[in-house]
Amino acid sequence: MREHFGDPYAESWARDYVLAPLGGRTVTQALADGESAKSVWRAVCQVEEVSPRLR
Repeated sequence: MREHFGDPYAESWARDYVLAPLGGRTVTQALADGESAKSVWRAVCQVEEVSPRLR
């Protein structure tokens, strides 16, 4: 997340942006609910144009 969004924005994005692929939860909520980091990152990649090298 930090490499894609930048250090200051990654935390804010994870806390505030609700993702449909995560069932209407934020990254922070999904991780707190026990979702794996890998599945959360895949959800981020579905809604953002993430560089192929970071996927």
